[in-house]
Amino acid sequence: MILKNRRYKITDVVYFRKTTEPFGGLSNMASGFSINVNGIIIKTAEHLYQACRFPDYPEIQEAIINEPSPMNAKFISRKYTHLTRKDWDDVRINLMKWCLQIKLSQNWEAFSSLLLKTDNKPIVESTRKDKIWGATLEGDYFNGVNALGRLLMELREDFVKKGIQPYCIEPPSGLDRFYLYSLPIGVVCNDLYVRELHSNFDYSLCSD
Repeated sequence: MILKNRRYKITDVVYFRKTTEPFGGLSNMASGFSINVNGIIIKTAEHLYQACRFPDYPEIQEAIINEPSPMNAKFISRKYTHLTRKDWDDVRINLMKWCLQIKLSQNWEAFSSLLLKTDNKPIVESTRKDKIWGATLEGDYFNGVNALGRLLMELREDFVKKGIQPYCIEPPSGLDRFYLYSLPIGVVCNDLYVRELHSNFDYSLCSD
């Protein structure tokens, strides 16, 4: 994704700021969209994204993931910005895309339904300052890169509108040292895929 500024007329878009709003579930901080990675249950996409900053510091990841509030999890992350992975600015967009794909994969019915309700309109995260992930309202227009909104639109077009549920999500390509609690993160599959895999496995092959 090219981090180029975008301009959106407020009347032409679906936008969200608070998780309690009609489209608040599109926010990374929205509850009700938990994620399972390496057997670790993670409350929100925000928790997962922030934990990805610190692959070499499992204790910081644990503090972030165990924090009930996604906003406070973000504040914990900010305390340790000096320990953020060195290539963060280069990989963060792909990491966010990965987090959102897992959110969709593991919360297909609720999340895909919400994305469908946005129809064909641009999706904008309304922010007060952050013009990279969202856009700020200036008069009748939102201005900003709106990277999160654009990634959500990609999900809508690539998966939701086609009715394609992504069962397993590959790690971001070319990413070095991708760990959660000191264990490598590989392909992340949803519970439905895992259940089907077990149901189709011939356990007699394991008998003596």
